[in-house]
Parts: sequence; structure tokens; C-alpha cells
Amino acid sequence: MARTGYTLPVFAVAAAKAALLHLSSKIDSQVSVEIDLLPGIAEIPISQVARLESHSALAITLSDPGDNLDLTRNTPIWAWVRLSQRQSQALVLEAGEGLGKTASGEAAIYSYARRLFDANLLPLIPPEQTVTVSIILPEGRQLAQRTSNEAFGILEGLSLLGTSGISQPLSAADHLEEFRQSLQTKIRDCTDLVFCIGSNGMQVAQRLGIPESAIAQTGNWIGAMLVEAGLYHANSVLLLGYQGKLIKLAGGIFNTSSHLADAKLEIISAAVVAVGGNLQAVGAVLQAKTADAAHKKLLELGLSELVFGKLAEKISQKATAYVQKYANVTLKVGTVLFDRKGEIISQDSQATELLGRVVG
Repeated sequence: MARTGYTLPVFAVAAAKAALLHLSSKIDSQVSVEIDLLPGIAEIPISQVARLESHSALAITLSDPGDNLDLTRNTPIWAWVRLSQRQSQALVLEAGEGLGKTASGEAAIYSYARRLFDANLLPLIPPEQTVTVSIILPEGRQLAQRTSNEAFGILEGLSLLGTSGISQPLSAADHLEEFRQSLQTKIRDCTDLVFCIGSNGMQVAQRLGIPESAIAQTGNWIGAMLVEAGLYHANSVLLLGYQGKLIKLAGGIFNTSSHLADAKLEIISAAVVAVGGNLQAVGAVLQAKTADAAHKKLLELGLSELVFGKLAEKISQKATAYVQKYANVTLKVGTVLFDRKGEIISQDSQATELLGRVVG
């Protein structure tokens, strides 16, 4: 049977909690600590913890994602914790070596991870003191080169990203069922949803200020999830995704796995024709090796705005028709397309309206 594990933020918080407890002489050098996962509880083993000075300590734990294919398996996570007199904040989080930073220099520690830190560390901090935590991933910079972090504005390392502490290995069918159940739960409280296509979509959504309560993940099952949203009476769905993945919907491909169908360049080429582009532009797209390369070529030709605007509209139209066909309901759909750097390259008029709804 497949073994579950925990996501990277859990181990970072566990190391920080161990170091803080060690400073107050509440734990020994080799221990495990209990972490509130929001919800749930986990017991996380600590490899080492030691006092560095009277006011600082370092703890180390190792990432264990269970039986998932995860490049962070057995990655050491260090937490360097320092106590000082109370400042404006009780808890300060910093990016040490190997933990990524955003383009503005902030630590790449996202909302779920920050809530974990607050829930597990704030109750331990004396009223007159501030705790500063530096998370260090000695292998983080090297591992980040095997991800798309830098393309999405995460520099110099890995990020503490995610919406859950559990790393659950699932089959394809299990994944779809998990997504369906999550969507059904979200619709009870939020009928204007945002479908984030992949982890990159999550990063862009967070940057846009979209609340987690509105975000639903779909994997490659965008068609099935759209129908589910329709059947459970969602008001609207905003599709937010990398253009090379999401434009498949404009060609009627509603399972976006590249193992099933991949006609990105042909779909872009059809849009070039639809906006009045010439055969030279069509040929340039078809000769491109990737959807990104095609986008760059269209930028050079001055056609990008027209072509991807057309594609965004087509995706929304196709998605609405798909839900009407299979769920017999009308669902309002808008589309936002971004590039590999996470920069928005197009969105239709409905997306502008729906984004205003969910961000408020």
C-alpha cells in the first residue's frame, strides 16, 4: 500500500519548533515534535538540534514526501532560530540559503506555510520576546534548477508552497475523485471558483490575491471538473493557466494530458488565421518547437495580443458549451492565460469581471 508523507512546509515548521523548544530546554537533542497541520496532527522526527548561543539554536529535519515522486525526498531542512527583545512582530520569517525569494526579495513562504508557522510557534513565544526564524535548504538552490520556480519569479531556491500538509500518493482515478470532492466542498461556501491549472497556476493565483477559498485544482481533468462545477450549481469558473496547457481547450481537448492529445501549435495557428494573419505567420508558429517559442514569434510579428485574445475567448466559449452539453446547465466561464514567467498575456472580458468578483 502506498505510504503518505508530508509537504515541505511541515518539515520547515517542525525544525523551527524543535529549535525554539530546545532554547527553552523543553526537548533534548534528538527528538520528534508534534505539528498542527491545520487540520490534523503530525509527529515529525528531528535529526539534530543544538544551541548555538544562549539566544539561538539550530534544528535539522529531513523531508519525507511518502511514496510520491518528489525531488525533495530526504532533503535536509535547517531552521536557525534566534530570540530577541520584542519588536513590532512576535515572529519574523526569513529566507536562508536555498530557500527562494520573490523578485521583490521576500521569502518564498506562502500562505499555508505562514499559517503553519503561526499556529505552531506563536503560542511558544514569550510576550516580551521576538523569534526570528531563518529557513535554510542546503540543497535548495541546486534542486530549484530542476523546477520551473525561476520562470515564475522564485529566485535562488525552493519555495514553501502548498495548501495541505499531507503528501498523499494517489492513482489517476483517486486524484480525480479527490479534486471532485474538494470542489464540492468549496462550492458550499464559494460559488465563484478559480480553476488553477497546475502548481504554477497556484503561484500566479496567490500573486493576484485570489483567496484560497475560491481556488480549485483540476489536474488534467479540466472538462470533468467544469461539468462537476455545473452540476453543483457554481455561478462561474475563472480558468487560470499557462497558455501552453490551457489553449488545448480552444481545440476541444478537455483532458490536457500530453499523453492523450497535444495540438498546441495547430490551435495557435488556427487563431492566427482567424485574426487575419498571413501564411508566413502560420508557418512561423508551426515551425516553433514549443508554445512559448510560438508566443515569442507572435510578439515579434505584432500578433500576440490579437491571437491570444482570440484564444482566451475561444477557450471560454468552448468551456461553456462543454458544460451545457454534459451537465445541461449554463456556467459562466472566463479565461486568463499566462506565460512561463507567470506574466499574464491575455484574458477575455468575462475573466476581468470574474477576477473582480473573487478578489473583491
